[in-house]
Amino acid sequence: MVIARYDTRRGCIEGYQLLATRSRDGSEPWVADPTVHIHYFEPNVKLHLDKPILQFDVDSLENLMRLSLSSSDSSTRPGRRFFPEHPMRYSHGSDPRFSTFMLAKPLEIRDLPPHVGDRFPYGLVWPPPAIPAAHRVLGHPADIAGSPTHELMTSPKWRPFNRSEVSDMTFRIRQWMELGPPTIGFHIGEEIVTYSTIDPALYTPTPERPWRGIWVGDYSAHGCEFLLINQPDVDGESYNEPLMKRESESDGEFRARFLSERVYKGRLEAIKLTGDPNVPRGEYTFLANDLGEDGFVRIAQGPPFQGARIVKSQGHIANIGFSGDKYIESQLILISHNRLAQYWVDFGHISFFERVDIDRLLIP
Repeated sequence: MVIARYDTRRGCIEGYQLLATRSRDGSEPWVADPTVHIHYFEPNVKLHLDKPILQFDVDSLENLMRLSLSSSDSSTRPGRRFFPEHPMRYSHGSDPRFSTFMLAKPLEIRDLPPHVGDRFPYGLVWPPPAIPAAHRVLGHPADIAGSPTHELMTSPKWRPFNRSEVSDMTFRIRQWMELGPPTIGFHIGEEIVTYSTIDPALYTPTPERPWRGIWVGDYSAHGCEFLLINQPDVDGESYNEPLMKRESESDGEFRARFLSERVYKGRLEAIKLTGDPNVPRGEYTFLANDLGEDGFVRIAQGPPFQGARIVKSQGHIANIGFSGDKYIESQLILISHNRLAQYWVDFGHISFFERVDIDRLLIP
């Protein structure tokens, strides 16, 4: 997962990998049921600033060439050519990689059904179906070289041939190392990775959908993983008009009615943005089909979840290689708008999930 931000001081756009580590391990028995263990989770979320994934500098060679062309006589100035691939120059001199930023072409709506399957890997289309997206593009199978075939790269469904075909929500990055001088060097370890931006509406919480966001979760031996928690709007409902307090209502009564009528409704989906050997990215990790009365289990009594609403959920598990995947009984504990817990009933343990503060990471 990559966070991109603009540095006004240096005049560059940079994208860094998002990382998370656990600052504490261990567990303790749950007071309500001592046979269930609650795993400690205090994540440390940060950017890997030593190694940018993408970088665009204002003084890059491409921009210097554009400046030179713009200052030339307009009568002799050549037209602006379209380049679907742009070299990136990393400012970290110790990085041996060469890298280019590749524009991508979204698939037409009519082309999606033949490509997207109903099972992983979904025809190698990215992003996968569980993640809502306006643009989806073709991916490629991983191989020893890590690169797509020449036939795929020259396909009209893979790369744009003019500006009108360019996706503003997806892109690719090609990386490699070279042996020998540039004139006769050859590429080793070449790979192309496809990326997609996430619509801000999906991870921006609202009063009615307070759990929308980018989250980090505890996955035991697999470490920390990042999730998109999506709360789809309920069909036929609109919250354009605010819920008004009645004259006869107290503040507490109005709050309870707001929670009942606006917040504890609909479905909550937790989708993996990073995966592990069992359940890959792009898959649901747990689902709560109804936060309302149909899914209600109880209000937690006693520490550490005193007063939290508990609803029915389904946890997604699989064997190594995502084989034999299935959903098992679980319960979602709504601790706060920034922290959740998932009780994996069959496993007898509770794991935590915490919201990632994206705004904090956007400050250089």
